[in-house]
Amino acid sequence: MRAIHHVAYTCRDLEETHHFYHDLLGLPLVNTEVQANADGSWLKHVFYQCGDGSCIAFFRLEGIGEPDPVRTAISTDLGLPPWVNHIAFRVTETEGKELSARMRDAGVPKAMDVDHGWCHSRYFTDPNGILVELCVDTTGIEVDEDRAFARMVAPAAHQMA
Repeated sequence: MRAIHHVAYTCRDLEETHHFYHDLLGLPLVNTEVQANADGSWLKHVFYQCGDGSCIAFFRLEGIGEPDPVRTAISTDLGLPPWVNHIAFRVTETEGKELSARMRDAGVPKAMDVDHGWCHSRYFTDPNGILVELCVDTTGIEVDEDRAFARMVAPAAHQMA
């Protein structure tokens, strides 16, 4: 595998989702697929392109078998903390500040601001309850597959700071 082609989520409202990802984050809408069925059910699948050519995509479903109401908050709707399932976009420090200001001006509150050491992240919640991270690499991730694997398999209690 070379890269992620797209990540897809469901959305409650296409216009609100478009406003967040296109108008506020500045991602171009590059494709919309529509499937209309004879029974009146339909779906729309929209794709927003990220800077590297990958996409974030959203489904809007109507009468396809979705629950009512549609639950789209991929962490909190599952009873998890909001930061567990999220999407992170790589941005420069300047882009991160500009996008944060745009969010603030649009009334979208910052959910969190975290210095992870290797990156600095600003988090916002999209109209679907999905946490979106604007991630600025500082030192970046130090690639050490052996160390990462050892930490992954070791008991967590042995890794307490």
